[in-house]
Amino acid sequence: MDISEIKRIVKLMEEKGLTEFSMKDANGELLLKRGGGEPQVVYSAPPAVAAAPVAAAPAAAPAEAAAPAPSNLLEITSPMVGTFYRKPAPDKPAHVNEGDAVGESSTVCIVEAMKVMNEIAAEVSGTIVEVLVEDGAPVQFGQPLFTVEPK
Repeated sequence: MDISEIKRIVKLMEEKGLTEFSMKDANGELLLKRGGGEPQVVYSAPPAVAAAPVAAAPAAAPAEAAAPAPSNLLEITSPMVGTFYRKPAPDKPAHVNEGDAVGESSTVCIVEAMKVMNEIAAEVSGTIVEVLVEDGAPVQFGQPLFTVEPK
């Protein structure tokens, strides 16, 4: 990855108000964080041995949850790395539960990244079939959070 690609991603982060960006591919891993001080950029090319356990561990749980799911179900995924919260506050009910109807603009959860609470919208219309993440659990970019049966 060259510096022009990183600059393009940083500009996109600023435009969209993102505070953290993470990406992995065959060439390595990129982590960008901004806010509260100097922007941080970390890029590493993983050794072949280290890449397998890192990729295998997070993929095991979603693969098990996704395997029995019918093909018509959609996934709501995490748009960032952070901590998943089902409730807007500890003493409040969950944003959504299994069986709840959601619209494209419905808030389904919060992902906290760098002390910022980011409300996550469903971006699909349908019914929540399954909540795939435990409240308070860490989540990765692109990790499935919910399955939805579309309308």
